[in-house]
Amino acid sequence: MTLKEIFQEAVKNKASDVHIIVGKPPIFRINGELKAIKNAPDVNEKKAEELIFGLLNPQQKERFLKEKELDISAQLPDNNRLRVNCHLEKGNIGLVARLIPAVLPTMEEILMPPIAYDLARRKQGLVLLTGPTGCGKSTSLAAMINLINNERSVHIVTLEDPIEFIFHPVKSIIKQRQIGTDTVSFAEGLKHVVRQDPNVIMVGEMRDLETISTTLTLAETGHLVLATLHTNSSSQAIDRIIDVFPPYQQVQIRLQLSLVLNGIIAQQLLPKTDGGRIAAREILINTAAVANLIRDQKTAQIRSILQTSSSQGMFTMDQDLEKLIDQNLVTKEMASMYMLDGKS
Repeated sequence: MTLKEIFQEAVKNKASDVHIIVGKPPIFRINGELKAIKNAPDVNEKKAEELIFGLLNPQQKERFLKEKELDISAQLPDNNRLRVNCHLEKGNIGLVARLIPAVLPTMEEILMPPIAYDLARRKQGLVLLTGPTGCGKSTSLAAMINLINNERSVHIVTLEDPIEFIFHPVKSIIKQRQIGTDTVSFAEGLKHVVRQDPNVIMVGEMRDLETISTTLTLAETGHLVLATLHTNSSSQAIDRIIDVFPPYQQVQIRLQLSLVLNGIIAQQLLPKTDGGRIAAREILINTAAVANLIRDQKTAQIRSILQTSSSQGMFTMDQDLEKLIDQNLVTKEMASMYMLDGKS
């Protein structure tokens, strides 16, 4: 099979990811499960190089051979996009490609709750999306940016590694900057973004102390900042941000975070009863009570506020999973595997 045929088959089967591994046929992830292409031959070393290097331009190939790691985005003929990771394993070249739909997601399509619309419509502050790899954070971010673009005349700057969804200006100006080609790093891009007159800033991933520190500063200087982290819950996200800093700074960071945080959306993707996948979410809004817990180093108590603040739009992951069970969107057995506090 050619690379084009593999990706055509992936799109046809509604796969989220494509794996190319020496010694195996091409493998798709469909609804969270890995499935090999039927009747496809195993990929040998020569075929793997042919397929993967055929996707790279000379500069990308040179960089990959030098650094042995490469993250890029690519365009398919049908306007779908790919987020590609090239790597080596046991000395053999390998590839994992995430398929990015050509059509931008909407808040309605991904079943975002009403409070998420309010977070996207804020004029300043920090909104965090968190969850494990492959849980749909990029899709949720894109839907929020899409909402802003359709409702407000603002300047949106995104920092992504690599660029995934392509936004087209509707009411807003949108500048998408890719790490490695348009700016050296998240930290460097954020350092200079304030000179670019932004209203909304999207940070693809808060990876290190400098990126997190600059993100917090931008959120307190009149910008709306949307960013992602890899944690399972909202309280873990707060702890992750604070723990990045040395102990002597943590009191100051707790105060800063308590002032700039708007809310946190934590999510997971799980299989639906009728096929496909659906997001289960936890939403934390930074009320006065939550801000006090952040400042007083009592993030463990945030769970009880989440459980009892439905009137303010908050709910826990387990509460949302229970709702999905009641709506027959997921099975009780499947939901129990994703619960954070206990099984249903």
